[in-house]
Amino acid sequence: MTQARSAAVALEEATVAFRLAGGRVYTAVEKARLSVADGEFVAIVGPTGCGKSTLLNLAAGLLKPAGGAVRIFDRPLAGLNREAGYLFQADALFPWKTALENVAIGLDIAGTPRAEARERAQAWLASVGLASFGNRYPHMLSGGQRKRVGLAQVLIRNPKIILMDEPFGPLDAQTRQIMGNLLLDLWSDDRKAVLFVTHDLEEAIALADRVVIMSAGPAARIIGDWRVELPRPRDIFEVRLRHEFHELHREIWHMLKAEVAKGYAQAGAA
Repeated sequence: MTQARSAAVALEEATVAFRLAGGRVYTAVEKARLSVADGEFVAIVGPTGCGKSTLLNLAAGLLKPAGGAVRIFDRPLAGLNREAGYLFQADALFPWKTALENVAIGLDIAGTPRAEARERAQAWLASVGLASFGNRYPHMLSGGQRKRVGLAQVLIRNPKIILMDEPFGPLDAQTRQIMGNLLLDLWSDDRKAVLFVTHDLEEAIALADRVVIMSAGPAARIIGDWRVELPRPRDIFEVRLRHEFHELHREIWHMLKAEVAKGYAQAGAA
């Protein structure tokens, strides 16, 4: 009998609320229930402003739930999630540091000897296809190259959980597909739990084991959870041609489009 994988991230009826000017309370996310198994790749999709990033921030320990709980590997999360690495939509590279120094910074902070940190950083640059770019500063790199440096910067710390907030959003379509394949290659070598936020349903299906749908806010909820049965390993270019891909896309979009319409209507009425 196969033993069930433990939950790397578990949101248990988690609610997030903010106090606005005038004392009013805005509930961003209400009673979210989500479990991400160790080694599982879960993508979150939903309308703009529905709280997708809020769920990531809960898992990162950057937000404390107003109700419910967050558990990391079956332990209550108190403070920052030290098991997680977070790749943001915006570049988090220091402009005055080279690519090599940016990748090594997490090891430097942890007290790793300088020579060892630089050696490991160079190995990670090579793993993301930038072996000869270590002495370049961020302004000398393309958008895709900066994302590769950012990915290496997160992975060099060997986090057990990877949180990704629209990491490829600013990139052109071709570069996004290249980065998606790179991410899958790195993930398949040493599978971590991944929680990946995107607006792109095709990207979510192509990458993930499961696709989770959030409703329009306020008080956004998780309203759908689909398992992606497409075989691995996957190629982002090829998987979108499969009949099963289009069938799943059609099924999920049937629910998602209604929430997107609600989100736009609410934004127009605000």
